Amino acid sequence: MKENSSWKSLYAVGATSALAYVVMILVPLVLMVVQAPAPLAGGAAILEYISGHRAVYLAELICFVGLSLPAIFVFLALGAALWPASRSLALMGASIGVGSELIALALGSSPPSLNGGLWVLSGRYEAAADPAVRASLASAAEALAAYANAVSAAGILTALGILLVSIPLARAGFKRWQAILGIVTGVAGIVSEIFRDYIGAAYLVYGLLLPAWFAVAGLVLLGLRRAAEVSPADLTRRLSPSTSRTS
Repeated sequence: MKENSSWKSLYAVGATSALAYVVMILVPLVLMVVQAPAPLAGGAAILEYISGHRAVYLAELICFVGLSLPAIFVFLALGAALWPASRSLALMGASIGVGSELIALALGSSPPSLNGGLWVLSGRYEAAADPAVRASLASAAEALAAYANAVSAAGILTALGILLVSIPLARAGFKRWQAILGIVTGVAGIVSEIFRDYIGAAYLVYGLLLPAWFAVAGLVLLGLRRAAEVSPADLTRRLSPSTSRTS
């Protein structure tokens, strides 16, 4: 019973974190639809864009970088939930997922042309009167934009983590479509992150699958949290591979 109570708390945190993730990814996506995103190249153009849309740019930056934090708890909770069904996949998926989000937080990973350094440079660029200083700041912005627009290993690893934790979902007694959604999201994410510079608007498919998967993950964890309140035996039975095979 003590162990079950601890998992109940983790499931609750994971479910809440999944909701936070969905909100934090949808808000900047809506902002990008309402307001055209920053240019992908041209240091001066990027800095001028940020100067004219500082609040929107900062909101997008905070959301995209910050969403890695709730994602960590989602992966941890799913790893615990799926442990009885497949220890190997649960451990690998949760570890890779958590690791990818820690890398993303450390690097400040975000979509193209979103970078904290660019936001700082835009303020200096706006205040500078000397053309030579402005040219120097534009060159620095160009370098930062190239870094921000590069393919990130963190994004690939996040998609891999989603794929691995989704494989045992059906085996653990959850609905098959939930597992399929996770597998599709993981595969689409790996391909989309690797070829991000070449697929253009097609990347949006993964961009929509990602919040959908986290929403489903939140519902799964919320269901587990409620099941943990009913009976430890019920929770164990639901997560037992033998039960799912006989049902």
